[in-house]
Amino acid sequence: MSRRIDIELTSARPDGTWTWRAAGAQKPKGVVDGTMLPTDAAVGLVVRADVETDLDGSTVLSVQATKGRTERTGLLELLPSDKPFEAVTQQLARRERSDRGDRGGRGDRRPRRDGDGPDNRERRPRREGPGGERRPRFQAPPELPQRPKAKRLKPGRTHRNEILQSLSEAERPIVERFLQGGIAAVRAAVAEQNKALREENKETVPEASIVRIAESLAPRLRVADWLDRADAAVRDLEELDLRDLRSVVAAADEQISRDESARDLA
Repeated sequence: MSRRIDIELTSARPDGTWTWRAAGAQKPKGVVDGTMLPTDAAVGLVVRADVETDLDGSTVLSVQATKGRTERTGLLELLPSDKPFEAVTQQLARRERSDRGDRGGRGDRRPRRDGDGPDNRERRPRREGPGGERRPRFQAPPELPQRPKAKRLKPGRTHRNEILQSLSEAERPIVERFLQGGIAAVRAAVAEQNKALREENKETVPEASIVRIAESLAPRLRVADWLDRADAAVRDLEELDLRDLRSVVAAADEQISRDESARDLA
């Protein structure tokens, strides 16, 4: 079955035939008899041809010259006219007066009756729903009372200060460091102090003995801290936040219960 495509002439042979290929592509390609081509055939000429393709290749059955493409300029061409120019005019039809007369006159007004002023006009009836019932008016639901905020736990320092007052002058700075960050804070303070002593060529303090003092006082400090929190929880028990109360109760472990006062409070 043949099909119509545009072919481009690529070269002329001495036997009068021309080689061709599909316009703008490499394939299909083949050979066409020069007698089918126009007299002005040249290399690069594009013609319309009926081509039949089989296993042996493509064969040109007939050739037709393609129509030249017109150049598009994108402009409108104005064609002159021999008719004389006639201006277009517009005339509006006059509106006829109605039989009721001029609206500005006073003859068509009805006489005003007593009590017919703007304040005495009949009020328009309210819009009613189906069945003559009044439409229900939307009312915003009343605001729900806000839940009072619970008090947060604010422990004091009574039991902690009692322990600090019972310590010696050498133990007090160790305990203060321990209360700030535990054993890690004590070790960091000792390292900083020993660094300053080395720069001054002085004897350093033993880190192990200072850490041992902090570890021996840790249970007493832990009980004192829990007692301060428990006293604050009992003081504000009626209004205390439940999360804070749970944290105090959960902290009363075996070590806290060894103290008699702490065990009774827990």
